[in-house]
Amino acid sequence: MKSAGNPQPGDYVEIHLTRLIYGGVLLETPEAEKGIVLLKLDSGYNVGFNRRDILEIRLIEKGEERKSEIEIKKDSKKPNIGLIITGGTIASRLDPKKGGVTPLTSPEDFFRFYPEIFERVNVAKIEIPFMKDAGEMDTEDWQKIAKVSANLLNDNNIQGIIVMHGTDTLYYTSAALSFFLKELNKPVVLTYSQRSSDRASSDANLNLQCAVLAAISDIAEVMIVGHANSSDDFCYAMPGAKVRKLHSSRRDAFKVVNGKPIAKIFPDRIEILSEHKKRHKGKVKLDNKFEKVAIVKYHPGLEPGILDYYLRNKYKGIVLEVLGLGQIAARSSRNNWVPKLKEVIRKGLIVCAASQTIYGRLDPLVYSTGREILAAGVIYLEDMLSETALVKLGWVLGHKNWKPKDMMLKNIAGEFSERIEE
Repeated sequence: MKSAGNPQPGDYVEIHLTRLIYGGVLLETPEAEKGIVLLKLDSGYNVGFNRRDILEIRLIEKGEERKSEIEIKKDSKKPNIGLIITGGTIASRLDPKKGGVTPLTSPEDFFRFYPEIFERVNVAKIEIPFMKDAGEMDTEDWQKIAKVSANLLNDNNIQGIIVMHGTDTLYYTSAALSFFLKELNKPVVLTYSQRSSDRASSDANLNLQCAVLAAISDIAEVMIVGHANSSDDFCYAMPGAKVRKLHSSRRDAFKVVNGKPIAKIFPDRIEILSEHKKRHKGKVKLDNKFEKVAIVKYHPGLEPGILDYYLRNKYKGIVLEVLGLGQIAARSSRNNWVPKLKEVIRKGLIVCAASQTIYGRLDPLVYSTGREILAAGVIYLEDMLSETALVKLGWVLGHKNWKPKDMMLKNIAGEFSERIEE
């Protein structure tokens, strides 16, 4: 194998094989794989070549030459937005030496990868409360995001905010912000990407363009903005307390459940689809109190004694994911849940019920077992998503003077639908 131009990791090169030539960014080879040459193709995929099969690695362009100094000029005629970066694929860029990603942390970084957003707005402030994979987040992270959001929203120079977040727990965070930010005055837009910005099929650019339009709109709601379908046509703005990730990898992974989107957003316009709160000149109020709660998914054979664990470990409440219209075992000689439910509720554990079916509404009055569970003191949460129910329950129990049942059944952030939408 010969090299032309002394290529280094990060450089754009051509790898010549006997009959084929591949172009891409040369990556750093791990210590344990010195016989392999790694290349990131223009498609965004990484590929490895055995050194013995390579005739030549030819330098096409030095890595540092592919970067340019960027000067971002603010335009007084454009609205200002704030960015909150928490991590995730959308807030990352390729590290050409390692083949992995590193975070985007400056306006210059964003301009280099997403120049379209600067055509409409000035990115006036960037806040980074932490950088985490979505699956590593906990309830304290929701509280931090809410606090930073409230500060930006109460800045008169900021017209709206965008929260960049990993996909796996995005809908938990959107639900949390829906409750934590009271009397919301401006748009709070959470967005994401399923595929990194260096891939040809990335969804990041369209999602961000649509998120920008949502952030400067009159929609004063917490919403997730992302691909409406697998094409690059438009995005949906989805209410933060009625949305769920329903696919592991598709670009339109997020869907509204038991409701409908707020708006259809194209790169150049917004089409309103449902009623929403309007922006106003008041101040948002931060209310991010939270208590320790959990979700328990009922399954056939699950022993009711599991509830003792939550009492013993000082959980204040649980959301029980029940079957169908609201059933769990109540006739079984071995696993009758009714006596244990009565016991733990008597000892102070708040127990709510949400449906495993995702779509549809609970109705405990249809079957006698549901009526028994209801009589035991379980709070049935109609069509509320279990993830939203978890967040709401922890938030409600953070307020010692509130009556849990009354507040859990009160529609605070659009978490209930009066009418189920297909």
